[in-house]
Amino acid sequence: MGKKGKVIILVAPSGGGKTTLARRLFKDFENLKFSVSATTRPPREGEKDGKHYHFLAKADFDEKIEQKAFLEWEEFYGGMKYGTLRSEVDKKLNSGYFVLLDIEVKGAVNIKQIYGDECLSLFIQPPSIEMLKQRLIARGTEDEQTLSLRLERAKEELTYADQFDQVIINDDLETAYAEVKDAVSEFMNQN
Repeated sequence: MGKKGKVIILVAPSGGGKTTLARRLFKDFENLKFSVSATTRPPREGEKDGKHYHFLAKADFDEKIEQKAFLEWEEFYGGMKYGTLRSEVDKKLNSGYFVLLDIEVKGAVNIKQIYGDECLSLFIQPPSIEMLKQRLIARGTEDEQTLSLRLERAKEELTYADQFDQVIINDDLETAYAEVKDAVSEFMNQN
């Protein structure tokens, strides 16, 4: 078996561009694999278990919490839980892949503590809360209440930025992606 992989974490407030940046990383790095999160929410149309999420019943999710099977987990609005299964990450790491985690800020801080130098944590920061608000409005997926909740959450998440290895301001997508790609490439090439 080859060399063990490492963990890469991308974190951004909702609307910060994280998903767009992650998709581009997968195109540019063939040894980068996505960690499929577990959730208690029901699948949306077109979502497949094991590909988009590991869809678990609440009782099964809670049992995995008791078994300490998650590297991190969190409960969101409406009581839905999301988490990163240790087995999902370790399987890919042991196969020599780099594993990309798209997770929330508190979970990212916990995972960075677990993996230490074997983990690169990148915080994708919007240029301003006002710009983030405009991006969320432009997406057309938020009602007033959800928009307000997301912006409040974003303000809280921004207070954690200094706990990450690197903060990248996504003012211009091409510039932000070049910075993300350089950071990932450098991290992958370290011994």
